[in-house]
Amino acid sequence: GGKDPIDGISLYDAEYKGVSYIHFVTYGFSSLYYDEDSVGADFSRFGFELTCRVVPLPEETDGPLWVASMIQNIARYVFKANTWFEPNHNLDAKGPLRANTDTKLEGLAFPEDPEFGTIDTVHGRVQFLQMFGLTRKELERIAAGATTAEILDVHREHNPMLVVDVLRDELE
Repeated sequence: GGKDPIDGISLYDAEYKGVSYIHFVTYGFSSLYYDEDSVGADFSRFGFELTCRVVPLPEETDGPLWVASMIQNIARYVFKANTWFEPNHNLDAKGPLRANTDTKLEGLAFPEDPEFGTIDTVHGRVQFLQMFGLTRKELERIAAGATTAEILDVHREHNPMLVVDVLRDELE
């Protein structure tokens, strides 16, 4: 809240098949408070919330808080441009997702969150979109004609929850 565009981001400890991670969930891209004018709308405000599953680095004892900053930067863009994300959109960050880290991740894909999916509310539909880090090579493959969904399907073969590891290697 405060100077940040969205009301908040919750962080949860989570685990999937022995991999511990932090699960981020936003609130504020969709309508959070009763608004008579939006009752029965097709979409709740922007129609989405963001999630992200991230393996913290050993030095991130308070969690990978860089993700919260990244989310707020995305929120500033969404609110200023009055635009939104939909499943399998992607975004080129034009540089490393996490500063001062030897990471190859320079972009994001936005698949539908495999656990939260889409919900209907009194204010309209809300789709939970998960942020997943993409490498420069993956962004280039998308620019050359591959779809974001194709890139994500390759990752799901060994990482079905699309947990972000900023130190991951390129996939072939």
